[in-house]
Amino acid sequence: MDTLFGLSQELLALEKEVMTALKEPFARVEEITEYNQQKVLGAFINHRVCEQDFAATTGYGYDDAGRDKLDRLFAQIVGAEDSLVRFQIANGTQALSLALFGVLRPGDCLLCATGAPYDTLEEVVGFRGEKGTGSLMDFGVTYKQIELTEQGQADIPAILNQLTDDVKMVYIQRSKGYSSRPALSVAKIGDICRAVHEKKPDTVILADNCYGEFVEKQEPVEVGANLMAGSLIKNPGGGLARCGGYIAGDKDLVELCSYRLTTQGIGREVGASLGFNRELFMGLFQAPHVVGEALKSALFAACLLDRLGYAVSPYYTDIRRDIIQSVDFGDPQKLIAFCQGIQSGSPVDSYVTPEPWDMPGYAHQVIMAAGTFTSGASIELSCDAPIREPYTAYLQGGLNFHSAKAAILKAVMRL
Repeated sequence: MDTLFGLSQELLALEKEVMTALKEPFARVEEITEYNQQKVLGAFINHRVCEQDFAATTGYGYDDAGRDKLDRLFAQIVGAEDSLVRFQIANGTQALSLALFGVLRPGDCLLCATGAPYDTLEEVVGFRGEKGTGSLMDFGVTYKQIELTEQGQADIPAILNQLTDDVKMVYIQRSKGYSSRPALSVAKIGDICRAVHEKKPDTVILADNCYGEFVEKQEPVEVGANLMAGSLIKNPGGGLARCGGYIAGDKDLVELCSYRLTTQGIGREVGASLGFNRELFMGLFQAPHVVGEALKSALFAACLLDRLGYAVSPYYTDIRRDIIQSVDFGDPQKLIAFCQGIQSGSPVDSYVTPEPWDMPGYAHQVIMAAGTFTSGASIELSCDAPIREPYTAYLQGGLNFHSAKAAILKAVMRL
């Protein structure tokens, strides 16, 4: 590797030290990966996936057997009653928006239980951006949020105190997003769900599951969430899905979301697959392994950068709840240099130098290193950050650990 990438002997020696320290954390990842991979394989066998399921449909897409089987297959894998898996869903934000608008009605209240939602949802809710664009608030949905505790955990007593009669939905963000708080474990999400449903059983709980799929042995809908949503160019697409998103959960609620995706009375019955089924099936099959590789990449970055004196979260010995690794650089130039280093170690567009820019949906300029085969696919190695204090980089993904490790080492050389 030193010949290929010009890495210093000091850095190569540190790499060996880091790999020795990671034996136990890697073993934990392998155990979860094997469990999830067998779960996925079992579902494929149970649903008798076959070549005919990959056939393309056009036009309205009526009677698309492969598309409909993928919905049932995905639901079994994540422990849901039903799911909606579609390449027509542009990203995780749209999947979440479909769930929000599919369930909420004028006069309802949305209660966010984990502080402010991810940046791109602020305009969907309506407390940032122009009025009159069709946000939830424009349609008469009210909003309130509960801040996390000082330890970064959900404040369940405060949530229950705000669980008034008008609260139709409680929203839980599993991943940290662009914040310093820890990602929530599935068990912690279950604690919130039980407390909310005990006080107000008809409350719909929506979990933003982005970056969390297959990181643990369970998913949020298995511990009480009524709905969860995410992106197929993150974990569940396995690096093969070129676009798409999903919604999974209670059957009646998924049906409402399908009306929002297409139209009332038609819902999931339309939507041609256009030949995308094969890569969605194959990506889902690959997903547990690819998530395991991404977790190993995050662990390596955490251990290496910790030894170089940077503040990292989570720490390399912590139990992982999502694939995101944050690193505080405390300096915008170091942050930019690290992201540029990741780009230089990418298989695609390695010659490109990313710079901060005004990215749609974000309040601050964002720098994004993403030398990916699928544009914006954060299950592939990527590193992005808002240009704001404390100048934290958010590293995620890695189709295979060995190439991700090389890119991380190149990025450290840039520092």
